[in-house]
Amino acid sequence: MTSPAPEIPSLLYADIEEDLRATLRGLLADRCAWQDVLARVDTGEPYDEALWKAVAEDLGLAGLLVPEAFGGAGATAREAAVALEELGRSVAPIPFLASAILATTALTACGASDARDAALGRLAAGTAVGTLAVPATMWPTADFPLSVTGAPGDGGLLLTGAVTSVLAADRADLLVVPAVVDGAPQLALVDGTAPGLTRTRTTTLDATRPVGTLTLDGVPAVVIADAGTAPAALRAALTAGAALLASEQLGVAERALEEAIGYLRTRHQFGRPIGSYQALRHRAADLWSDIAASRATARYAAAALADGSPDTPVAAALAQSYCADVAVHAAEDCVQLHGGIGFTWEHPAHLYVKRAMSSALLLGTADRHRAALAELVNLPPA
Repeated sequence: MTSPAPEIPSLLYADIEEDLRATLRGLLADRCAWQDVLARVDTGEPYDEALWKAVAEDLGLAGLLVPEAFGGAGATAREAAVALEELGRSVAPIPFLASAILATTALTACGASDARDAALGRLAAGTAVGTLAVPATMWPTADFPLSVTGAPGDGGLLLTGAVTSVLAADRADLLVVPAVVDGAPQLALVDGTAPGLTRTRTTTLDATRPVGTLTLDGVPAVVIADAGTAPAALRAALTAGAALLASEQLGVAERALEEAIGYLRTRHQFGRPIGSYQALRHRAADLWSDIAASRATARYAAAALADGSPDTPVAAALAQSYCADVAVHAAEDCVQLHGGIGFTWEHPAHLYVKRAMSSALLLGTADRHRAALAELVNLPPA
């Protein structure tokens, strides 16, 4: 007797997801127009604290992935993916990926403890911002980081070391730090105001998503995952981040295409809309096809993650290996299809290019994920 075929998750958006999309899109239209984002970049202050409060506290989206027992929404990765699509469309300058995805999933993957439970409650309420203290380019199958070491201290650990290119390093109130203690991997929780902790913001391509360096010099910390659970918890967080980052990249690509099509319809040359020229129409159509495939790939990764499917690592690697390239392609085409105006600072196209290109480096490049995907599905080397 043959076993039944595994159920294929639906890639369609449910009513509750569409309601979430409509609510968040309306908020972002009012609070995060591209002119506002560009003006904030000019000031050198990347974070929009008022927008973060509206998204995290008022809408409660900071706790989407936090269980209801800790004050969260108890939602799934499908709802988080929709939120990231909309935040990607607006290039929102808030630490949602760092806090509501990476830090939250790392904490939920750890065993219950007073410190972990209290941290989840603060993240769910949106009153604290968290981050996972690993390089932003770290991919799910990378080795456990060795840059931070720990030694026993009063009631916990004292951490020493440095971590570069950490998302929201200069903003986070709570840090989940991978550390090596007596040769064993552990995850530790650090308060953002702890003595001995130094933060330095790094100048990067995308000013709307800052990264920075964390330097720890005898920083007090509380162990939340020991050697038996820390590597798996870290990998779970990075896998979830990679899977859901694809949805943000999808949102960037969709917005870039919409901007380009809007321009093709309204810009006239030689007495006709430039979108009526066959070469440009075919270029836009090819991009639309790529984005449609990207949407299916990102939705499958979110659905696999939501269902706890054993295919989640494969789905995440597939999503990142495809969606990252599509987002960059769409953003670059948006610039080129706009002609000369697309290269100016006064046009939003460069915001999409910078977000797409920086996101293509986050949580592993497309090449890293293709290599991981080949191993996951047992493809022989070329």
